[in-house]
Amino acid sequence: MNPVLLDGGRLRARLVDGGPYAALDVVTVTGSTNTDLAAAASRGAADRTVLIAEEQEAGRGRMQRQWTSPRGRGLFVSVLLRPDVPQSAVSWVPLIAGVALAETVQRTTGVRASLKWPNDLLLGSGDEWLKAAGILGEAVAGPDGLALVLGMGVNLLQQRDELPRGAGGLPATSLVAEGGEVDREEFAVALLTAFAAVDDRWRAASGDVVRSGLLDRYRQLCSTVGQQVRVELGPDEQLRGVATGIDVEGRLMVRAESGLTTAVSAGDVVHVRRA
Repeated sequence: MNPVLLDGGRLRARLVDGGPYAALDVVTVTGSTNTDLAAAASRGAADRTVLIAEEQEAGRGRMQRQWTSPRGRGLFVSVLLRPDVPQSAVSWVPLIAGVALAETVQRTTGVRASLKWPNDLLLGSGDEWLKAAGILGEAVAGPDGLALVLGMGVNLLQQRDELPRGAGGLPATSLVAEGGEVDREEFAVALLTAFAAVDDRWRAASGDVVRSGLLDRYRQLCSTVGQQVRVELGPDEQLRGVATGIDVEGRLMVRAESGLTTAVSAGDVVHVRRA
């Protein structure tokens, strides 16, 4: 059965006309929405420009990992941001996007969601967490200064036999596969509305995640905290220990058996695995 495609006009009426976004387009197919918006940023595109693709032929996550983006089965969206916050705060953008995403999933579908630091949405419970979404933030230099492109790829309608079975990492799932009922347009509106709300709080606090309350919200959703983890920092470098928390800079705190605690930045990490 052919998928029902998103209507760009209806989304613009709900999210741009009187809404929190400056512009929004839906394209049938592209390589990567992040790549397209990065090019638009270099041409001076406005803060909070949104691009949604029904299908991506070169969707990607962290470390240029492939993200499978089948037509009409998920939500593949990028947002261009030009926040007036200290540069030290911008590493929080993918994390606050995770807050909006996990809270939206739980509110709209009832499916239990958590966040795997730094950029994955997990669905399930206990030891049965499966990956349903990835988040990618990228900095872009342009004529109007530094911009950020925030991409989210969310599996919505795939059945279990349609999901990729890649080697390594967590198995994939979707909202429907976990028992959720999903209308793609309503989910897109709910997610983008929620993201604008957390972005507003973050900007109003000048990027301070403590004052905005977003650090506490992230910690409550992060299932990595409390786990025994193996952090791969490179081909021959690993850190093992207990993930004890997330600090104000968005770093994962890992306490080794020696008692030494190390703060790990997302940009330094290849993989975080349960030990």
